[in-house]
Amino acid sequence: MKNKLFLSSIIISLIAVACATNPITGKSELALVSESQMQEMAVSQYQQFLTENKVVSSSQSKDAEMVKRVGSRIANAVTNYYKSQGKGQVLDGYKWEYNLVQSNDVNAWCMPGGKIVVYTGILPVAQNEAALAVVVGHEVAHAVLQHGKSRMNQGLLAELGGQALQVALANKPAQTQNLFLQAYGLGAQVGAVLPHSRQQELEADQYGLMYTAMAGYNPREAIPLWQRMMQMSNGQRPPEFMSTHPAEETRIQKLQAFMPTALKYYKPVK
Repeated sequence: MKNKLFLSSIIISLIAVACATNPITGKSELALVSESQMQEMAVSQYQQFLTENKVVSSSQSKDAEMVKRVGSRIANAVTNYYKSQGKGQVLDGYKWEYNLVQSNDVNAWCMPGGKIVVYTGILPVAQNEAALAVVVGHEVAHAVLQHGKSRMNQGLLAELGGQALQVALANKPAQTQNLFLQAYGLGAQVGAVLPHSRQQELEADQYGLMYTAMAGYNPREAIPLWQRMMQMSNGQRPPEFMSTHPAEETRIQKLQAFMPTALKYYKPVK
């Protein structure tokens, strides 16, 4: 019993030491993996994903051109905003990429370093460019707020005993790589996604609305977008984009509460 208590105290001490402060939220969080390490993994995983899936060419598709336009506008808005706030370092290492991938899945994501993918399956639900910007803004917020890193830290703690990333990659490379993929909904096993907490989702909604507005898109489009998402689920298994999210009714209420702040940043692009 004493040995177990001693071991537990050591683990707790190690976790307490391995903490860092999120540069945007100011919250304390685990630091088993750094943002630069996450970006390095994202580069290789993103390229692998693109080679294994059908990327829609922006030179041959208006939809793909729209994805790049939305991604570029949001990336520029986010970059300019944090520079103006004296926090440009939060985007250190970012090399933005935006791609539309042929898939019926209703989904989109953004890896660390600004590696964005939108699936064609979400376009009929978005219906317009501003609603797509809401989706992309939300996913970019997850990346900028380092939510994926948080999920990766939790996975390393839960499955690999709190090993630092370099140690985990050396000892269990396949399992560690799978943890990264799960953190972005790309795990090979169905249902293996490491879910965002409700707090993270609400943060991504709040900041995502701001990013959407800063890019010159009407953030009000978030409400009908999520109403359409709610209609899609219809009591059945929700679309992938919704699978780890709070109840749609709760999300819509919170989005309405966030809206006045987001609208302060909104200047339509003529």
